[in-house]
Amino acid sequence: MGRGTKDNAPGIAFTNIFVSRHHLSIRQEGEKAVLYDLGSRHGSEVNGVPVIPHAPYVLENNDRIQLARGTIIMHFSYASAEQTLEFESIREVPEAEEREIGQVSILWEKRECQVDGRKIPMSEKEFLLLRLLHQHMNRLVTIAEIKSIVWHDRTWGTDGLPDVTADEINALMYRIRKKYGKDTFQITSVRGNGYILESEPNH
Repeated sequence: MGRGTKDNAPGIAFTNIFVSRHHLSIRQEGEKAVLYDLGSRHGSEVNGVPVIPHAPYVLENNDRIQLARGTIIMHFSYASAEQTLEFESIREVPEAEEREIGQVSILWEKRECQVDGRKIPMSEKEFLLLRLLHQHMNRLVTIAEIKSIVWHDRTWGTDGLPDVTADEINALMYRIRKKYGKDTFQITSVRGNGYILESEPNH
């Protein structure tokens, strides 16, 4: 499975830019279907758990497969000894999808943030972290979640997480606050646990 182009025709093809050309594969191994993320840029999840790139994941009936943080959602099932995928929904992100966080406009597709009319392009890691925090607004996003999503391309350590230091996470958060303005995103640090993106209170 992957993004279809004129030079790339995967068995199941998508057009969304967040899907890698070679995103994941599902192979029959013995009596089971085994999923492998092929080192995709924006990752894959099974039942909400990030899949470690190139590591085998044995699928079970009704497993929920997500590509690129939920851009595409599928349900897996075994039927008559054959592996099938049911597309519950394929959510193509609109070209100019816009989200509001307080008075800030974010164009996710363009990876652009607008603060007081000023356009600020997002770096890859800024985009991944802000999108992750926004998807879980007002909820603690753990250090483990941040490492798995934002540094998914990093070498994975023996603890099952990318090899990322606390200093790297702190430095990224510092750059976001400095670049977009310290009051643009209401991000609260929960020491040793993670971060919370808080929505503006309703008046």
